[in-house]
Amino acid sequence: MSNPGMIKTAIAETALAKFRITAPGATDGSVKQAGAATDALNGVTEGFAYAIGDRPSIVRSGLADVEYGGNVTRGQPLTADASGRAVAAAPAGGSNVRLIGFAEVSGVLGDIGSVFIAPSVMQG
Repeated sequence: MSNPGMIKTAIAETALAKFRITAPGATDGSVKQAGAATDALNGVTEGFAYAIGDRPSIVRSGLADVEYGGNVTRGQPLTADASGRAVAAAPAGGSNVRLIGFAEVSGVLGDIGSVFIAPSVMQG
């Protein structure tokens, strides 16, 4: 269940799928769909897809609906996969991954779950 805090508009630098994690784009005020656990994750798209140049609403705090990219257990820290879906963060020893937040509910690949947005970094 979504219960967003701050929602911020931006300019879509890439196509954005619905319920996907975003990262800052190459210019101020732009976002792209996250493509790696090392991207500086900053929010989640709402239930709409966007084309390049659109002005998407990005949920930047609170609870957001997000598509899971694998098995997720409530309470796990979440990062992004190559498609901007939320996956359990499991960095290798000495490696860092960026977190979008923490799973509110358990789910599997393709489920729309809930993430408590708390961007941060996790080291393995």
